[in-house]
Amino acid sequence: MLKEIKQIEASADLLHPESEVENAIDNMAAQINISLKDKNPIILCVMNGGIVVSGKLLTRLTIPCTVDTINASRYCNKTSGGQIKWIQKPQSNLKDRTVLIIDDILDEGFTLQAIIQYCQQQYAKATYSAVLVDKILNHKKPIMADFIGLEVENRYLFGYGMDYKGYLRNAPGIFACSQ
Repeated sequence: MLKEIKQIEASADLLHPESEVENAIDNMAAQINISLKDKNPIILCVMNGGIVVSGKLLTRLTIPCTVDTINASRYCNKTSGGQIKWIQKPQSNLKDRTVLIIDDILDEGFTLQAIIQYCQQQYAKATYSAVLVDKILNHKKPIMADFIGLEVENRYLFGYGMDYKGYLRNAPGIFACSQ
């Protein structure tokens, strides 16, 4: 497996270097600080992909907020999605709270849609979503994110939380697997 990971990493195309990604996170944080300034949101970090962008965003937010996690996955360390698997639901009570869901990527949109529906079923007052990357597809997605860092072409990505078979989430930039 490690040989495959090293080969993927070595042959990947750098789409956005670390400096561009950090600037995108700065911009997202500024937008969130303005939009949610009086909302007292609970931040839901979507595990595992959202851990990097959530951590980076949290240090830039100046608004009062609390933090929890949620884990719903279609990929489960694979390179293609299947049915949504609920691994962990938040411990916090979402009733009458504004919820900000933070994830690494909006790909097809099914996972984010399911998480938003879950929050609504828990009687959240309002739900917002922030994604580091919005993948450009040639068809309409069932949901759009409220805060978007970067748009990228439709390729298999890794870095800044996005993974290749569970690896490379820690890559310092956004990379695409070679075609």
